[in-house]
Amino acid sequence: MKLSFLFLSIFILSIKPEIADVRINYKEAVVSKSKAFLLSNDLKGITKNDDQRLVAYKGATTALTAKYQKGAKLKGETFKKGVELIEYAVVQSSSDIEIRFVRLSIQQNSPKFLKYNGDIEVDKNFILKNFNQIKSTELKEYLKVYILESENFKEDEKNVILAE
Repeated sequence: MKLSFLFLSIFILSIKPEIADVRINYKEAVVSKSKAFLLSNDLKGITKNDDQRLVAYKGATTALTAKYQKGAKLKGETFKKGVELIEYAVVQSSSDIEIRFVRLSIQQNSPKFLKYNGDIEVDKNFILKNFNQIKSTELKEYLKVYILESENFKEDEKNVILAE
């Protein structure tokens, strides 16, 4: 019995979520505590050796769940763990537009006192400059919707996206 439970646990942890599902769930996790924790659970098995986009989303989701933790110390530690994963993914895949988007989305929505906002303009410019090179229509539409809905992009920046 214990052996079958062990194999089942290993099998469940070895299942990696699909990036398309993670994108959808991430958008929901940003506005929902329960969705944030569900996505966090889905990404629990992701390690630094996996697809760096998943690592970035795991970091972002960890950072999102920080606001629901009890106590300032635990909130800070959780947020820091999330940021470390995001920054790791950026270092490993600095030219990946989706990873830059993930970092941007967390930086734009983090409280100023956390001082995690130093790369907002760099990431915005990177995304705008490279937007037309995105091959995946799904990713392109995902980023387009984010940019057009975001208060952090100026009208002229949104027009760049609309012109594509």
